[in-house]
Amino acid sequence: MTADQVAQGEAVTDGPATVWATFREAPLSVKTVLAGVLVNRLSGFLNVFLVLFLTARGYSAGSTVLALGVYGGGAVVGSLIGGTLADRMGVRNATVVSMGSTSVLTAALLYLPGLPLLLSAIALVSLGAQLFRPASAMLLAELTPANRQVMIFAMYRFGLNVGATAAPLLGYALYNAGGHQYTLLFWGEALIATLYAVLAWTTLPARTADGKTKKEAEEGKRSGGGYAAVVRDRRFVLYLIAAFCHAAVYMQYTSTLPLYMKDAGMALFWYTFAVSLNGFIVIVFELLVTKLAQAWPLKVTVGLGFALVGVGVAVYGLPIGPAAVVIGTLVWSIGEILGGPSVFAHPASAGPENLRSRYIGSFQFMFGLGTAVGPMIGSWLFLQLGGGLVWPVVALGSLVATVCGLAAVRKPQPPLPPDGRKQTPVLAETPTA
Repeated sequence: MTADQVAQGEAVTDGPATVWATFREAPLSVKTVLAGVLVNRLSGFLNVFLVLFLTARGYSAGSTVLALGVYGGGAVVGSLIGGTLADRMGVRNATVVSMGSTSVLTAALLYLPGLPLLLSAIALVSLGAQLFRPASAMLLAELTPANRQVMIFAMYRFGLNVGATAAPLLGYALYNAGGHQYTLLFWGEALIATLYAVLAWTTLPARTADGKTKKEAEEGKRSGGGYAAVVRDRRFVLYLIAAFCHAAVYMQYTSTLPLYMKDAGMALFWYTFAVSLNGFIVIVFELLVTKLAQAWPLKVTVGLGFALVGVGVAVYGLPIGPAAVVIGTLVWSIGEILGGPSVFAHPASAGPENLRSRYIGSFQFMFGLGTAVGPMIGSWLFLQLGGGLVWPVVALGSLVATVCGLAAVRKPQPPLPPDGRKQTPVLAETPTA
């Protein structure tokens, strides 16, 4: 790869899209985003310690539950706003706003008096932490050739998963280093967010090349752009429904599964083993599986990903004790690594280029909404139906996701040009004012 190609954001696409080749040939801004999502998730231990922080300050259990709900709501709304912000402010500015606000508000939590102010800050810090994600996904899509989109989003997910796994450990280390106080913990998260904001400002492009933004804005006006245009895309609406149902079923391991296992008298060991098994499979095998599955039709990977999650959840209902938990987790984990990268990559190419950020933002909103309300729905169903019936009923959500997903992506993907590159304008690598 020549220096000129790096400067212009081009990639050499001859040969298979291996993990290392995809990363090596990616432009600097793509590498910044991949590193940034890891750093962002690595510093995301606020939600892990939020309950402990509030109870240490004397707030009731009801207040902590309310705070968790506010935090989840802020995250869901943040994804939707982030799509608009990326479109109007550009990738670099949206990322800086996201990380800058996260930094200031996280540190401010230490000094705000009273629950109303704390809840307001918690909502805003959660919202701000999500603003950069649509911008990041949009940049990855803009600067990555079409035949490497699935692999680059697999690497993006890898950063998310590694960061989420390591964040509690880093947070606990800062908590201990701070003498079992939260000052070092929250200031550490604020500092990490600030460092990423600086890195984004110096390496990410502010906007697309001159003339492209104006042209796309005019196209957006003529087509009734924004989220209204996304809603009018009936096929993508089906995809959003699929994303919501899939996320809701996927998150049952955080709520319904532990309730079910406790009711069945299973040892806590089996729950921790199942959760660890999922983390191990995703971190170790997702990139390797993507290397093979990226060449499959999108309909196959998305459909199998959705369906296997449902099958795995249904297996939990088999009367074979802890073996059902282990086998079920193994099955839906395979579905996650097989379909996850394709599911996350599709929104970037599902609609017109001038609405890419809105398509990504709407997908992340619906996926986040599913992760937020899924545990509540599953827990309610468990209380109503009991352990024997809850799992096949929950698995119906994956059936809906599979049907809607297959209908949404049934259109064949256009063939790649001879050089294997996606014919889309490339963002400028040099930051501009």
